[in-house]
Amino acid sequence: MKRTALSYLRNIGIVAHIDAGKTTLTERILYFTGKSHKIGETHRGNSQMDTLKPEIEKGITISAAATHTEWQLKDENYRINIIDTPGHVDFTIEVERSLRVLDGMVMLFDAVAGVEPQSETVWHQSKRYEVPAIAYVNKMDRAGADFLNVVAQMRQQLGANAWPIQLPIGTADNFTGIVDLLTMEAFHWPDDEGLAQSIPLPDEMLEEVLTQRQALLEELAGLDEQLFNEYLSDPASIPVEKWQAVIRRAVIDRVFVPVLAGAAYKNKAVQPLLDAICAYLPAPIDGKVIEGIDPTTAETVYRKANEDEPFAALVFKVVLDEQNRKLSFFRVYAGQLTAGESILNVRTGKKERLGQLYQMHANKRQELSRVQAGDIAATIALKTARTGDTLSSIAAPIQLESMHIPEPVIGMAIEAVQNSQLDKLSIALAKLAEEDPTFKVSTDKDSGQTLIHGMGELHLEILIDKLQHDFGIAVNTGSPEVSYKERFQRTIKHWGRLKKQSGGPGLFAEIEVEIGPADPEFIRDQSADRLQFVDKTVGGSIPKTLISFVEKGFRSGLEAGPLAAYPLESMKVVLLDGKTHPNDSKPLAFELCAKNTYREVAMQLAPQLLEPMMKVEVQTPIEYMGGVIGDLNRRRGMVKGQQTQGQRSTITAEVPLAELFGYVGHLRSATAGRGTFSMQLTSYAPLSAELQAGVLQAYSPTIQ
Repeated sequence: MKRTALSYLRNIGIVAHIDAGKTTLTERILYFTGKSHKIGETHRGNSQMDTLKPEIEKGITISAAATHTEWQLKDENYRINIIDTPGHVDFTIEVERSLRVLDGMVMLFDAVAGVEPQSETVWHQSKRYEVPAIAYVNKMDRAGADFLNVVAQMRQQLGANAWPIQLPIGTADNFTGIVDLLTMEAFHWPDDEGLAQSIPLPDEMLEEVLTQRQALLEELAGLDEQLFNEYLSDPASIPVEKWQAVIRRAVIDRVFVPVLAGAAYKNKAVQPLLDAICAYLPAPIDGKVIEGIDPTTAETVYRKANEDEPFAALVFKVVLDEQNRKLSFFRVYAGQLTAGESILNVRTGKKERLGQLYQMHANKRQELSRVQAGDIAATIALKTARTGDTLSSIAAPIQLESMHIPEPVIGMAIEAVQNSQLDKLSIALAKLAEEDPTFKVSTDKDSGQTLIHGMGELHLEILIDKLQHDFGIAVNTGSPEVSYKERFQRTIKHWGRLKKQSGGPGLFAEIEVEIGPADPEFIRDQSADRLQFVDKTVGGSIPKTLISFVEKGFRSGLEAGPLAAYPLESMKVVLLDGKTHPNDSKPLAFELCAKNTYREVAMQLAPQLLEPMMKVEVQTPIEYMGGVIGDLNRRRGMVKGQQTQGQRSTITAEVPLAELFGYVGHLRSATAGRGTFSMQLTSYAPLSAELQAGVLQAYSPTIQ
């Protein structure tokens, strides 16, 4: 790997709603930077970034792919590490774990559709990890493209301080170039070859350009006190470089989002985006301080983003390669590592030797002799690594913050067609769950069937395809089923007792607890643990060394509620008092006592089922709008709004997931194949008593 000073390194992601053109843009970036010599296309199945069989067949990105390239700006050479992410909500974990390790992102928007549901999801994910962004309004060559309308939607729907730093020259078939509002230069792409030409500023655009430029400069001046004073006295004397410096600082501080325009598929205005990536998005040294926990002392420790610090890296993705070997992707935050050196996996506490290090270009690898702060690399040497694991120096361990893992919303029963493949199926499911943290495997407590859980029908479809083609296992599956949650509605006080003292070593524990639903503010904090455990014991009635085992016992109850063994949304346990025995009060006794207490009282806490509610956005020709709305109402949906643009209408609704299985086929039939929809999880809502009774009567899945 060619070494680049950290100030000239950019780790970025391309993120957006499905079909906004992320992979198409990435292919153009690779082509115009000289990384590739031929442009791949998703619709032709020859994209360099979409290499999985289902990605080629369906024309969508399923797994985030990493690559790298270089770009020259103002005689400086920049190295850009890129992660191309999926847009489909079923694969949101790919966006989540990518954003966790990126320094900046390019947020794509369809110039016609504007801010779409997954755009909002990705934006909120980026806020969780404080990722700076620049925006690119793509598909300006499409009929109905409206650049300034997309900017307005970004402000209204995302709350982003979005400002155009370019204006498009024309739209749809007449889109030919852009005007740079800072330099007042116009550029023209006369054909589809991607070669820019400088042209005079179009006369018919002069008034709008001056208006938009003044608004932009006033906003930027307000972000910098010194520049504001200069702007008041003599705005014409301020050089472009000063405005660009303010944009860079404001982007890094996440108080400003510059918006650019282009048409990636037509090879128009890709190079100005590359300039903006290098000019405005942060280098590793520009980001927030690297903070973690010393696992030996539990104290907060810090690292600087340079190669002289102790080594610290985060595993953000684990996949199986073509030879079924575990390939672990990691981001290096501090220090350096030479191939063959050993590191510490902080979660397992085990040392591992990294014999092979790779720089990735989609599914291709280039072997590295070493990695250093800022690098994104991969290795097949980690045997036990999981997504979210910290790799650190053995001499100076650090535990980095992991990442948010969304909960599955859909499940189905699965079995091997041949009994001889039962063990093989178990091993394959374990490998897939290790690769994808949103894929869960469980066993139904009544039927003994194997259940798989994921983020949607497409997610499970892809995983079943992997079982059959990658692992050679033929399977039968049940119908998709909703992954409900359970919630307690009452709080009660209870005294639990465990006494096993009939000869030999005994077990004794007594606890007084108050059990019920978690506090509302605790539930609202999505980063919080689902168990709200409060210790109110006094006078040493239970030794401090045993209290953690009481918590551990109750924690096990979170995974299986009392109604139908669905996970609990949350639970609050207040430990009030207890009793011990001088010889028989072991850690196991208090853990078992907590488990028994939970089982004894759970049904007394008025448990209820919660169902996942989905934000649904349907796009349909106007003539079918009434039928679509009526159908959503019949599916227990609540229409939240509708918007008409041209001859198409966009309907936004909140609909229970249980009513959406097979909806895509119904919608196509009802709209002559012209309707499309997308959905994302928005909340969980209580089921009515009638619906809950029906679910409980039929919750045990069956194989078809």
